[in-house]
Amino acid sequence: MSRVQLVTITVMAMVAFAANSLLCREALASDYIGAASFTFIRIGSGAAILGGLLQLKFRDHKLGGNWLSAMALFAYAAAFSFAYISMSAATGALLLFGAVQITMIVYGLWAGERLNAFQVAGVVSACGGIIWLMLPGIEAPPLLGALLMLGAGVSWGVYSILGRGALDPTVATAGNFIRAVPFVCILLLVLGEEASSGLGVAYAIASGALASGVGYALWYKVLPALAATTAATVQLSVPVIASFGGVLLLGEAMTLRFGLASIAVLGGVLLFLMSKQKKPVEA
Repeated sequence: MSRVQLVTITVMAMVAFAANSLLCREALASDYIGAASFTFIRIGSGAAILGGLLQLKFRDHKLGGNWLSAMALFAYAAAFSFAYISMSAATGALLLFGAVQITMIVYGLWAGERLNAFQVAGVVSACGGIIWLMLPGIEAPPLLGALLMLGAGVSWGVYSILGRGALDPTVATAGNFIRAVPFVCILLLVLGEEASSGLGVAYAIASGALASGVGYALWYKVLPALAATTAATVQLSVPVIASFGGVLLLGEAMTLRFGLASIAVLGGVLLFLMSKQKKPVEA
């Protein structure tokens, strides 16, 4: 893969990830569709497109993934949708991204990793930015929505951790999406079918099939060519892209609190990633 192809596909993947926030927020904020229906269609269309891609690539293949990962994927998608009923695309993306990174950092500590002073400062900055963003005030997101989005981030972090070591991430992701379908069916049955417009359904399909399905396929295509730190660092662009998209496409306002919290969270994560990591202590 040439450098131009690598950069182009990476940018496309990051835009796809940010598009999930924009599509979900617009669909729910405009009452085009309910959160449960959006989640159902997103997971279902994602399973269909990923399953189709696998069928084209491998005629005979076993169902990948596992049920625990599927549950984490479902928890992420459901909390993500319900959180976006009450918060902007930019705020949601920042909380989600921050929670994902912090979850994976905590897992690293539990697994025996040791942090240097710069990494500790980065973690403190990121956590402080999230806490400050959630403090009561006119610019603070609703507490329930914020907690749901943090829960979505933790779930996605767990999903990412469980997916480490998969022989073929695309096969595993397709299998997890397919396994998650029964969970979203139960969610829809419990909460009841909600009124959905054609536009709302279209947004949900775009989120599942394109932003999620194709976006993940593109990301896994370039992932082997990226260093681990580079892969984590480029994802810092997702909240930034989502925030600009929210302002330009959804008419969302950019507040001072959000701007400063973004600097604290993204700057803290960047500091953590760019600092030299110490090796785990040998037993």
